[in-house]
Amino acid sequence: MPPEDLHADLYEASGVSGLIAHLYDAALDEALWAGTATRIAETFGSTSTVLKLHGDGARVNLLECTGNLIVSEREQAWADDWHRRDLWVERSLSHGLSQIITDEDLVTREEQARSGFYQEWLRRLDIHHMLGAVFPAAEGAVGVLGIHRPREAGAYGAPERRRAALLLPHLQRALRLGQRFAAGAQHHAAALQALDRLDTGVLMVDGAGRILHASAMAERLLRENAELAVIQGRLALRPPALNDRLMALVRGARDTARGQIAGPGAALPVPRPGRTPLALEVAPLRPSESAFGAQRPAVLVFIRDPEAPIAVARLRELFGFTRTEAAVAAALGRGASLGEIAADLGVGLATARSHLKRILAKTGAHRQAEAAALLARSVATFSSH
Repeated sequence: MPPEDLHADLYEASGVSGLIAHLYDAALDEALWAGTATRIAETFGSTSTVLKLHGDGARVNLLECTGNLIVSEREQAWADDWHRRDLWVERSLSHGLSQIITDEDLVTREEQARSGFYQEWLRRLDIHHMLGAVFPAAEGAVGVLGIHRPREAGAYGAPERRRAALLLPHLQRALRLGQRFAAGAQHHAAALQALDRLDTGVLMVDGAGRILHASAMAERLLRENAELAVIQGRLALRPPALNDRLMALVRGARDTARGQIAGPGAALPVPRPGRTPLALEVAPLRPSESAFGAQRPAVLVFIRDPEAPIAVARLRELFGFTRTEAAVAAALGRGASLGEIAADLGVGLATARSHLKRILAKTGAHRQAEAAALLARSVATFSSH
């Protein structure tokens, strides 16, 4: 390679290296994608850039673009239509994937000037020259990189092509990474939302009882029950003897998560004066394998309050109960007797029996005990808050 070409390649690489680093940072933190199109445009001495995905059924996902490509809400349908009918994308697909191309490779000046794509779209945006590529993306979609500048800026040449060739493979990888992280984040968010909807408090702790994560219900139970405590970030029970039993269970579950032999069973009642004990259960959380290092073993702690109110609204949705029937049904699910329910509602026993008959009819149960078990199970996993 002649020295002047080597120097040119080094210059182009140095100009693109910061942009490449930004792409990988943005893949890790999607908040950094905002402004990426502007950085690409500036790196190539251009006025606009678009990053988009073309999927099946003429579906277009606009990932990022410079501000001059953003139209008003009133014109959005018009802009979407031209993104779908992008002449440069259509021609680029026939030209080949992952090939750096310019508008001169795709259409003649005369054909472009006559096209509706130019007359209605490009001229409005003051775009005349294009540098870019189409490339394979996730789920069968085609990724599009388009870098643009106006007529007076002149056509893109060999230096810009080389710079784009340096950028393109990194852009493809960064987009794939970003999509994978986004899918992982969605799964993580779904898991957390599911935990927060349970009527059981869930905590993840390490072998020393330090709380690594607590669901919304777990936080509520910690606030509302003096028998539960958090001391210097560690889960604790009162009195100390009970806490010693908890820590023994936690250590046993940790050893099980490590693959060591541990004793069976990990349930523990937490007594409360004048109330039904809290039900506490400990389970190992085995670390997942990773090429970047194994995760630490952890322990899951489940806490449930048997006296927690049953979700009355959920019962009405499931069985079509009236408000009073739902209140009676919730009390039955908690184990209350008909006499206790009548007293709480301020009605006679005959009225309570009448509500019970309608509840049996709507649930398909034949006996009070059967209905109570059915009602408790129907909403046992849902938090009422």
